Amino acid sequence: MDLRIMGLDSPLFSTLQQQMLDVSDDAEKTFNAPTRTYVRDAKAMASTPADVKEYPKSYVFIVDMPGLKSGDIKVQVEEDNVLVISGERKREEEKEGAKYVRMERRVGKFMRKFLLPENANTDAISAVCQDGVLTVTVQKLPPPEPKKPKTVEVKIA
Repeated sequence: MDLRIMGLDSPLFSTLQQQMLDVSDDAEKTFNAPTRTYVRDAKAMASTPADVKEYPKSYVFIVDMPGLKSGDIKVQVEEDNVLVISGERKREEEKEGAKYVRMERRVGKFMRKFLLPENANTDAISAVCQDGVLTVTVQKLPPPEPKKPKTVEVKIA
């Protein structure tokens, strides 16, 4: 809103107008700021690369999980169509007298979420972790049977 149109072009009103605009910008940034949970989940997802393959009868998700035991990995389905692969890689306990010279391997929580297609059978999911590679297989539902036309008998009146 331009105050000059209303005849209010004094420096006081223009300062008030500018401050009002600044407050609304700050409020917008505050309301649109990501939550801590969102930032944590985004970092966990970015650090967990995955491959997804589609076969005629299934979808296969492949995630590298070096050094993890099956108890450290969780595979679940949320909201009937979101596949969630998560877990935590823990730091090794330090042995007495040993210290890290370099530490490059990631530790901490990891997570990936995948929106499953409508034809995914969430009741037929299997997960296998072998040689540090997690393979999650989601079977596809069979295609729906095409509807046959219904014949209606025509009666003569």
